[in-house]
Amino acid sequence: MAYDENNVFAKIIRGEMPCHQVYEDDETLAFMDIMPRSDGHSLIVPKTSARSILDAKPEQLAAVMRTVQKISQASLSAFDAQGITIHQFNEPAGGQVVFHLHFHVLPRRDGEKMRPPGTMADQELLAQHAEKLKAALEGS
Repeated sequence: MAYDENNVFAKIIRGEMPCHQVYEDDETLAFMDIMPRSDGHSLIVPKTSARSILDAKPEQLAAVMRTVQKISQASLSAFDAQGITIHQFNEPAGGQVVFHLHFHVLPRRDGEKMRPPGTMADQELLAQHAEKLKAALEGS
């Protein structure tokens, strides 16, 4: 299937929709998930077009994975996490909902279950979580 230039993540990358941004470099953007399954749940996307991992260029994947690692490391300290869960979905049958390549980084603690999908977070709380993650990134 073709890449849709009007998907929500493409709009965020172009600055047409707001987000709680935590990190940006020349190739990637990281921001808070508006329906977090754990405190500190963030998303990492390439700034260039790719529908999923199936059509991404190796260079896009390398850039995104560098940022996934950076955000994962910062999330451990920012959210007093004991581990990290990485989610990545491809195509509808694989669970993908937004058709722009993205990785979910979820800070996790022993014995704490993930929240069910689909519940919008309070924007003020997301802003606070973004600031915690940015501070951890600056300290790394």
